[in-house]
Amino acid sequence: MLKDELKNIISGTGKVSHGELIKTTASYLRKSSPTGAMAETKQYNRQKETEKLTEFINKNNLWNCDINFNSFLSEGAEQRVFIKNKNMVLKLNDAIYYTFWLDYLQNLLLHNYFFSDTAYELLGFYKSDANIIYALVSQNYVEATEPTKLENVKEYLLNNGFENTKNHDYYNKSLGIILEDLHDENVLTANGILYFIDTVFYIKNEFYS
Repeated sequence: MLKDELKNIISGTGKVSHGELIKTTASYLRKSSPTGAMAETKQYNRQKETEKLTEFINKNNLWNCDINFNSFLSEGAEQRVFIKNKNMVLKLNDAIYYTFWLDYLQNLLLHNYFFSDTAYELLGFYKSDANIIYALVSQNYVEATEPTKLENVKEYLLNNGFENTKNHDYYNKSLGIILEDLHDENVLTANGILYFIDTVFYIKNEFYS
């Protein structure tokens, strides 16, 4: 069943076609968390998790500054995008949309499962002069050939079990997964095909039942 397959991926026991380092990093943080990423406590919070993430980065030499900042392409609330070459972009993301880094990493795993043509690869992490940690990921570069029609996005997602809840947000009731922020800048259309380049997945408690 699809839900069981996704549970195995999220738990770290399932195989992934893309993003092995994402899976490994998520597994490390999951083992370090006493309560899981969805429940912040006095004993475990974002700061504690960031300490564990930094420990993992140091152990595995994952600090990565291989970015040409002059190749800046665009910027949103959560990330900055740079051109790597004609086929690839690099993205710096500080996981601001998520309470925990683990939630962000699980979002990447879900994205890679549902939208493998724009799968993320985790290349490492970058620390800014302000000591903010960013994940450095790569993704295939998609050049839009036409504007995205949001009714096509809605139809595509409905056919895959995600119902529109409001504006650009969707929910898959059978899976217990929320998918948000799918406006026409995050879903591009190239030669009539939809490409989901920026997604925001959240896992509800129903996912684990």
